[in-house]
Amino acid sequence: MSQRTMAALLAIPLLIGLFVVVGTQPLPYVTYSPGPSVDILGSRDGEEIIQVSGERVYPTVGELRLTTIYVTQPQDEVTLDELMGAWIDPTRAVYPYDSVYAPDETDESSDAESSVQMVSSQDSAVAAALTELGYEVEPEVEVLYVDKDRPAHGKLEVRDIVVSIEGDEIRSSQDVIDAIDSAPAGQPVSFVVRRKDREVTVAVTPEVVDGDRRIGIQLGPGFTFPFDVSVDIGDNIGGPSAGLMLSLAIYDTLTPGPLTGGAVVAGSGTIDAEGQTGAIGGIQQKIAGARDASAALFMVAADNCPDTLELDTGDMRLVRVETMHDAVEAISAWTEDRDADLPTCEDNP
Repeated sequence: MSQRTMAALLAIPLLIGLFVVVGTQPLPYVTYSPGPSVDILGSRDGEEIIQVSGERVYPTVGELRLTTIYVTQPQDEVTLDELMGAWIDPTRAVYPYDSVYAPDETDESSDAESSVQMVSSQDSAVAAALTELGYEVEPEVEVLYVDKDRPAHGKLEVRDIVVSIEGDEIRSSQDVIDAIDSAPAGQPVSFVVRRKDREVTVAVTPEVVDGDRRIGIQLGPGFTFPFDVSVDIGDNIGGPSAGLMLSLAIYDTLTPGPLTGGAVVAGSGTIDAEGQTGAIGGIQQKIAGARDASAALFMVAADNCPDTLELDTGDMRLVRVETMHDAVEAISAWTEDRDADLPTCEDNP
């Protein structure tokens, strides 16, 4: 046996070993995959997902589906084998880790931020739907998240509206920060919050973290509504991207007749209290999920249009929307005439 042949034979197991090692080592990337879609007009655990108290609701048919994606978590180990599978699959995507997560982000901090975004998104969706219907909506300061390891845990709750602190009326999140910062060291701070239909007074003693007084809450825009609207899509769906579809489902619930004409309509996009849509991540994967759910229409936030131009959507039509009002008008026009001329991403200004 020649030296060259022997070297080749010795090299083969070494190369195989090298490929095995490389293929199983974690790499700094994140993968996106299509997730399930949820009919917001449907029910969960035997209860309607959208619950309204204090105002008339109307029966409806058809489906308004929010779309989701699976995203590898900050502490997941993504290997070359997984990346190659995602690269090959046209419905999946690969992104550099630092374009999705902060360097020090953990699964827990990511879940917390996702929960904050979902609470805010739901409230903005209710505000957008009620504003579209002509109701008055009053802005407030709301608790979006309570850290279980900080002093506010067990005292303040998510969706509490902060009315006053130490007797001073609260008009902004900065008012809350200033009140906590100015409190005497080691002394409890008296909060009055509106919790559902009643006002509750609680005392929270700030702790000093990195030189700042903190109680462990995140605040954001909240609202006082003329009647109660709640949305329960479960704890396993987070982020802000369901806002547009939530607002449409709430609108449909509060108006006579089915908005969709009995068809399946899906979509994705953030929403603010004025009804303006915003871009979301994973639009390609969400469109793939909607296509698998047999959706006939997909609502695309205008800012996401550049990411949709090369996609195969089959028989599903994509509709470009800048506002919730645009979406209502487009769906209504389509239910009257399936060949109606609707705004598309191809004519995006």
